Amino acid sequence: MILPIVAYGDPVLRKVGKEIDKDYPQLEKLIADMRETMYNANGLGLAAPQIGKDIRLFIIDASPFAEDEDLSEEEKNFFKDFNRVFINAKIVKEEGDEWAFNEGCLSIPTINEDVFRQEKVTIEYQDENFEKHTETLSGLPARVFQHEYDHIEGVLFTDKLSSLKKRLIKKKLDNISKGKVNAGYRMRFPNAKR
Repeated sequence: MILPIVAYGDPVLRKVGKEIDKDYPQLEKLIADMRETMYNANGLGLAAPQIGKDIRLFIIDASPFAEDEDLSEEEKNFFKDFNRVFINAKIVKEEGDEWAFNEGCLSIPTINEDVFRQEKVTIEYQDENFEKHTETLSGLPARVFQHEYDHIEGVLFTDKLSSLKKRLIKKKLDNISKGKVNAGYRMRFPNAKR
């Protein structure tokens, strides 16, 4: 089932997610619905807060990056299979130089800005079967992970912008929260006039 994506301004996007266990109600259905919602919106990732749930769950399917001609064969092969569920994720270590990349977010449609993030992250998480994993990601996989991870920490990519950039996009953000935006997919707006 395609769920509405929560828009900028909704308080759930600012909550730190709660850990869950394998008894979380209808988890398999929730993950399937999140996938369907993400694909419907042409996203690479979707976090539970973006569908109104303040839990530590997000999904990533970075396989579209495998089509990027600027990537090496090794990178293309990595992205081809980078389709995962992350439960109760933690960043153990961040390292490397910060680098800029143009990011967007399904909860903040029509806004894309360069965001600086560290190049490499070591992470711990559980998959949909609650098997534990420890892994080091670098480059684009690390960036996509960090973006979705921020969601379960109550952080949005716009928080990482300079104060000047934030002032320049303030009106757009206000309009998004009021529903004055055409995202091309179902959304739930916190401040829309009913």
